[in-house]
Amino acid sequence: MKKKIKYILLFILFQVIIVPVIVLSLVFYGPFKHIREMAVTTAMTTMTHQYFATAFLDEEEINDVIQRNRPVEDIADQELDDIKIAETTSDEGIELIDVSSSTFKGKLLIVHDPSRVKLATAPQLGKVGATTSKIVAANNAIGGINAGGFQDDALGTGGKPEGLLMLNGELLSGYKYNYYSAVGIDENNKLVVSNSITPNTLASKGVKDAVSFGPVIVINGKPTIYGGDGGYGIHPRSAIGQRKDGAILMLVIDGRQVGSVGATMKNVQDILLQYGAYNAFNLDGGASSTL
Repeated sequence: MKKKIKYILLFILFQVIIVPVIVLSLVFYGPFKHIREMAVTTAMTTMTHQYFATAFLDEEEINDVIQRNRPVEDIADQELDDIKIAETTSDEGIELIDVSSSTFKGKLLIVHDPSRVKLATAPQLGKVGATTSKIVAANNAIGGINAGGFQDDALGTGGKPEGLLMLNGELLSGYKYNYYSAVGIDENNKLVVSNSITPNTLASKGVKDAVSFGPVIVINGKPTIYGGDGGYGIHPRSAIGQRKDGAILMLVIDGRQVGSVGATMKNVQDILLQYGAYNAFNLDGGASSTL
């Protein structure tokens, strides 16, 4: 009986410790470059699990992987004159499209009339947060997605904005002359995206509503990710884009669960390009991603 128990304990030890070590060693030191880079970019874009990468690779190796996969930061100026907003009819309202794949579940909301898209905040912004569903209901909206980042600080669910927040021309968060990676909608209902722009410049472009996050993933119909997975690993995602006919694309991909592990930034870019995005911007992902 003692010998049997000993073998069982050894087997459990092998399964719990030895096998994971072997697997992780193969991931980081084996010939599978794509898997290694996916593991590094996923680990380093979390707040609590970066040790999965730092335990096996040094800082220089990790930074090399991340930078090799990241989107191009030095993007071209937007060609907003190419956006020709089409007239819509009553039966061309909103489409909800399933964009799921074998590894994730996702939905794409297409709003044909961009003037219907508004930025909204928690009703008691700065005091207490609110879920996306509650904000949608409070604004009598048909649907909505999460947008910019926020600090929890015991407020929860977006009570305290992080970075830039402009609403109806008023700067609610951020500093007028600081640079942000931001997305906004101007007075002509065109999506303005930038990896480095100030609230002052956004205002000069006629932008009334804007948030910061990023990066830009499509500019003037061209992708910014040319190699790798996008450098941000596999996570839940939210993104917004606009077609040349003015239609707004809102994408949300679920993740971190059985049946939907999440998507790479490259996956997000490819979906938005498939549905005609001319400009597109990555929004706050992770647990915040909500449609």
